[in-house]
Order: sequence, then C-alpha cells, then structure tokens
Amino acid sequence: MIGEPPKSTLLVIDALKSNGPMAPRDISRTAEIPLRTVTFALKKLLSWNVCRRIPNLNDMRRPLYVVDQEKLRAVFMRYSPIQV
Repeated sequence: MIGEPPKSTLLVIDALKSNGPMAPRDISRTAEIPLRTVTFALKKLLSWNVCRRIPNLNDMRRPLYVVDQEKLRAVFMRYSPIQV
C-alpha cells in the first residue's frame, strides 16, 4: 500500500477527472501547477497503476493520460478530499 499521496497527485487526478484524457502541458495549465510537478505526479500515478498513458494519434510527441476510476477508488478512498 502507498503512503499518503502528494498534493500534486490529487490536483492532477482532479484535472483528469474533470476534463478526460489530457497531455501533461494541458494538465499543467488546467491545474495551474508547474509542468515539472505534473510530470512527477504522473510518474507516481503510473507507478500506482491509477492512470494510464495512451497514444495521442494527433501528435505522438504528446501522450495523453487518463484515470482508471476503479483503481482510483481502491487506492485513494481514505486520502482524497475530492469525490471519486
């Protein structure tokens, strides 16, 4: 089991839940956090299998990330201030 998640991961999850699949730069703009922080949060979420990286067929240099709702509920139920 993971420890308490960093606040940045919760902000990234909230942005992805609200807007669907997004590229890191778009998440950064939406959540109003630095791109480097988004990248860190996405690495954490990927390692916990809470989100998935999917190819962006319009621009392969900018992958999209999407939240897996079932795994999100299982992992973050007790930590998250957002509704999952």
